[in-house]
Amino acid sequence: MKNNFIQRTITGIVFVAVLVGCILGGPIPFTILFALISALTIREFGSIVGKSGEVIINKPICMLAGVFLFFGFAYLGVAPGDSSVLIPYLFLVIYLLVSELYLKRKNPLHNWAYTMMSQMYIALPFALLNVLAFHTNVTGSASEYNPILPLSIFIFNWVNDTGAYCTGVLFGKHRLFERISPKKSWEGSIGGAVFCVIAAFVMAHFFPFLSLGVWVGLGLVIVVFGTWGDLTESLLKRTLGIKDSGNILPGHGGMLDRFDSSLMAIPAAVVYFYIISLI
Repeated sequence: MKNNFIQRTITGIVFVAVLVGCILGGPIPFTILFALISALTIREFGSIVGKSGEVIINKPICMLAGVFLFFGFAYLGVAPGDSSVLIPYLFLVIYLLVSELYLKRKNPLHNWAYTMMSQMYIALPFALLNVLAFHTNVTGSASEYNPILPLSIFIFNWVNDTGAYCTGVLFGKHRLFERISPKKSWEGSIGGAVFCVIAAFVMAHFFPFLSLGVWVGLGLVIVVFGTWGDLTESLLKRTLGIKDSGNILPGHGGMLDRFDSSLMAIPAAVVYFYIISLI
């Protein structure tokens, strides 16, 4: 147990250091890291859904499609309007659909469904990080990279997870979603939300390019949708009969286990900022 704790601690420190370092390091390390994360997460997804033998997806092409989508959104962040950069991605998606006609597999419908899920559930949310990271400057002449918004998604998720765990252990009595995740409690979720509001005050102090109200709103959005993202992956694993999505991160499971909350929190944050822009 002691060795496992040490392993989890070391892995966690390295994981956070790499993630934060690459996001703050600039657009190139940011793009390379999350394109790689997207590919590895899609590969892991393909492996776990294929364990039953009922589903077979083309993991290399799905991974390549995810990378192309991320690079495409990154390029659109730098050069808004040039949507032709997404054409290779469209070709890959068409190939994934058409190829099933010739493979004569047992259940092509399931293969199509999980193939498209790999793109909608994993590739698209990661690609949307670019929408948060790149912004047109005030003159409208060029795009600027702002690492704080994509980083804030992970900070709020980490704060929410830590706050929910600590509060749930101390005060948790009422189950939040017992059918899917028996350990989660309403008390823990409320505690996570309180911690995120505190974190929003800190973010507003150090990064005042957003108002306090917008930071608090973002934190609460991450609490709700991050929790749903966690529950969504729990339902996926429970349906597939597995405990961890993988073992690429010693002591922490797989890529899906680490980014489950983010996969729903990122699109929600994009929608939140779009709504804020209309007000």
